[in-house]
Amino acid sequence: MDGWMDGWMDGWMDGWIGWMDGWMDGWMDGWMDGWMDEWMDGWMDGWMDGWMDGWMDGWMDGLMDGWMDGWMDGWMDGWMDGWMDG
Repeated sequence: MDGWMDGWMDGWMDGWIGWMDGWMDGWMDGWMDGWMDEWMDGWMDGWMDGWMDGWMDGWMDGLMDGWMDGWMDGWMDGWMDGWMDG
């Protein structure tokens, strides 16, 4: 009787520990994979968004500033020259 109980208990404990190990491994692997994927996706998206936004903002600002400055300077110079000459 003792041998049967010992074997049953050992088997049950081994099985339970194996199940816990498998569950923990699977859960941890899945959680880590999901977390890493999301983190990487978020980081890439955020970085790309930030970089694109910054680049677009800088480009638009530079273009608008340069265009406005150049246009205003040219227009003012031309107008002043014409007015002075006239």
